[in-house]
Amino acid sequence: MTQRSTAQSSTTQRVVLAYSGGLDTSVAIGWIGEQTGAEVIALAVDVGQGGEDLETIKARALACGAAQAVVVDAREEFAAGYCMPALRANALYMDKYPLVSALSRPVIVAHLARVAREHGASVVSHGCTGKGNDQVRFEVGLAALAPEVTVFAPVRDSGMTRDKAIEFAAAKGLPIDVTAKSPYSIDQNVWGRSAETGHLEDIWEAPHEDVYGYTSNPGLGKQAEEIVIGFTDGLPDSLDGRSLSPLEIISELNALAGAHGVGRIDMVEDRLVGIKSREIYEAPGAMTLIAAHAELENTCLERDLARFKRMAGQRWTELVYDGLWFSPLRESLEAFMIAASKNVTGEVRVRLESGRAVVTGRRSALALYDYGLATYDTGDMFDQQLSKGFVELWGLPSKIAAQRDRKAAAS
Repeated sequence: MTQRSTAQSSTTQRVVLAYSGGLDTSVAIGWIGEQTGAEVIALAVDVGQGGEDLETIKARALACGAAQAVVVDAREEFAAGYCMPALRANALYMDKYPLVSALSRPVIVAHLARVAREHGASVVSHGCTGKGNDQVRFEVGLAALAPEVTVFAPVRDSGMTRDKAIEFAAAKGLPIDVTAKSPYSIDQNVWGRSAETGHLEDIWEAPHEDVYGYTSNPGLGKQAEEIVIGFTDGLPDSLDGRSLSPLEIISELNALAGAHGVGRIDMVEDRLVGIKSREIYEAPGAMTLIAAHAELENTCLERDLARFKRMAGQRWTELVYDGLWFSPLRESLEAFMIAASKNVTGEVRVRLESGRAVVTGRRSALALYDYGLATYDTGDMFDQQLSKGFVELWGLPSKIAAQRDRKAAAS
């Protein structure tokens, strides 16, 4: 059965649309109605993207023809329930990207599934294209949380291109600006900001300064400053001695570190759909927190646990990037991350300067660093005489293998 025939099978058919308030999703309200004959319920979720307030977005959705508009302030939920697990995993896709957009999709999906159930909607819609990762994140997440719903993607499934969207908005007299057009495609939330398209599609051309919105030019020479971030069991809970929520810490660090140009990332990224894409990211708070957290782990985690956690963190990151937040493996790895972080408690001092967040100090009552064992000065407690036998035994397998290979080569 096609999307259209499914939607038209009942006069009470309802579609829940993930609504941003921009041109494409505003047009999608009427477009979906024409394509399916269904009522559209617009859902706007605030994950700290800034810009217009939720009531303004709600009013626009209704003015564009939505039967109902639901708005959700999910900033605290997103920061605590999604950004903090990413921090605990030191999540950097391809060792660079802190999962800015990838993290926000599952929280939006969770609210889409909830609103669909509450309003008896059998169809959920999003504004993703067929070239990006987000279509996977939305639809695989919905398959896990609301397998009974059908997904309709107007841009991908029914040819709602930008030029057609502009024509549709003008013809219907929709209350949105159809002439303003940024040269970039922007997505942002409290964990960071991404930009693509425009001149960025030429991977040789350097980013123009107007692409940035969360960070100042690191070459402006702002005087360096130092901050102290406190952690308990792997999660930040204070900044310069003040107890703060995860949202408050991320937000303050976005401002503090962003003023020094920290967290600018220019990368060619391997998308899940198989193409490479040039992306510009800004994540001043996220990158500062990850730098501090990783160094506190170096201080507090036993060597083999730290080694395995780095591997597990990379897999956790790949799963989230690939849209598998609700998978059993991600959930199982999450349990490991929580257990592995139980002694990651202490404070880290970070110097913000010229686009960098550099750890300059760390302290913890649970540190495995022992000055008496580490020092080379008087008072050294390390018995160096034990090392000779240790080295001989450690290298014995390699020594025996090398002897075998020499005999084999001589025969």
